[in-house]
Amino acid sequence: MREEGFKVIAKDHTNMAEIKANFGVSRPLQSCHTGVVNGYVVEGHVPAADIKRLLRERPDVLGLTAPGMPQKSPGMQPKGLPPKDYDVLSFDHEGKVELFRRY
Repeated sequence: MREEGFKVIAKDHTNMAEIKANFGVSRPLQSCHTGVVNGYVVEGHVPAADIKRLLRERPDVLGLTAPGMPQKSPGMQPKGLPPKDYDVLSFDHEGKVELFRRY
């Protein structure tokens, strides 16, 4: 994310389930990492391009997620390979989930 121009502040927590719940990330949407970018929650290996689109379009959602651990997502495969074979989803305050981008 730093390479894509984002300022990253990493914090380790002992109770990530509580953190995720506090940010409105339901169990089916959860992944390994939880972050906040300009008020939006970003869960898991969401590509930087999708986060930039989220910030540009400013939809009325809580955030984006790449649920689980998609094997062909950024950070899970060799650097430089494009994301492949998974979905990035948006989710809102009421539990509505929609496809944001398919890889």
